[in-house]
Amino acid sequence: MIIDGRNYGGVCSCGKVHEYETEFCIIEKGCLARADEYISKHGFSGFCVAVYDENTYKATEGLHPQADKEIILNPENLHANEHGVELAMKEIPAGCDYLIAVGSGTVHDITRYCAYLLKIPFVSCPTAASVDGFCSSVAAMTWEGCKKTLIAVAPRIVIADLDIISKAPMRLTRSGFGDMIGKYIALTDWKIGVILKGEHFCKVIYDMTLEATKAVVESADGIANGDISAYEKLTYGLLLSGIAMKLLGNSRCASGAEHHISHFIEMQPEGFGAISEALHGEKVGVGTLIARREYERLANAKNISFRDYPKIEDGYIKEMFGTLTDSIIAENAKDSADGITAELLYEKWDEICAVISSVPSYGELLECYNKIGACTTLSDIGIGEDKLSMLLEYSPLVRNRVTLMRLRRAIIEDN
Repeated sequence: MIIDGRNYGGVCSCGKVHEYETEFCIIEKGCLARADEYISKHGFSGFCVAVYDENTYKATEGLHPQADKEIILNPENLHANEHGVELAMKEIPAGCDYLIAVGSGTVHDITRYCAYLLKIPFVSCPTAASVDGFCSSVAAMTWEGCKKTLIAVAPRIVIADLDIISKAPMRLTRSGFGDMIGKYIALTDWKIGVILKGEHFCKVIYDMTLEATKAVVESADGIANGDISAYEKLTYGLLLSGIAMKLLGNSRCASGAEHHISHFIEMQPEGFGAISEALHGEKVGVGTLIARREYERLANAKNISFRDYPKIEDGYIKEMFGTLTDSIIAENAKDSADGITAELLYEKWDEICAVISSVPSYGELLECYNKIGACTTLSDIGIGEDKLSMLLEYSPLVRNRVTLMRLRRAIIEDN
């Protein structure tokens, strides 16, 4: 399967010009062995540095793309953060012309950010279908303790070898599955932002992301049975989602309340008192079920009313976030939900509920997760179920974005 990025860029019916960086993706068995051919064909030349971790170096042994220098990072405690970037940057010599990322999400985020700092392109060689960010032009980083989306670069080409990807640890595959299923919540939240705040909406990108998500849902049975075509569908969905983010210019189509739950856990706020060693996609997958169940509950509630969306007080932030308070206050300084009134919520509630009901139910999603043995509960990711109320209340604050989870502060439930 080939994705031609040139088919997606240019003037759009939404009124904007969409820019693309990833011009070519190939998803097939054995394509890593031809990596040098693809790299040359797409105009790369000069000094090259390939970035691996020890696990991905071993997984691709005998298939390594030609490089003038190889950086092999220690995977133990390796994260997409300032330390990971520093480890790579000190190994990249001056005058490097392009990078190759051979790995999963962490290796890619480190490499893409290094490429951004050096103002050079990079090639993506995913070794697992573990995240949706391979084609993204931003890096999801934990920077100085806070989860941030930093400007980076998208790969010019992607070489996704299904022989390698299908042999990756199943946990990584389940993580990618969870990351993608979350798009149902992200797309719901995006439409709610359009309804209440008149956010820009692009049907082409919405439909593109929805197509990618459905492709992943369709892969569940096949993944459980080790079907290579199912891994192709999953990888296709993950790559297409990243391209959609680049075209839109932000992650609105791919990240909503479900990602905010994951980010909140990853930031380890002092008031939360819990740490999870789960993978990003595992946390997103559980966050998706939490958000879907809550959105479903609110849409079906009989005794609710609304108030004007209230200002978030600094003291309210401090009691949960402690040393992260200043960053969270800065993130929410110009609250995206400011100005949403009780009257507007009354007027638009039926429309919002219709959007909520347009995506698979909690029960349908749970059935899909169970097919491949994905994490479904907070306990599965090492978090006590007693932390649920904190996640519902505080997770929206990690990203200043209109979501129904953020708007819970304006919803009054009558007993």
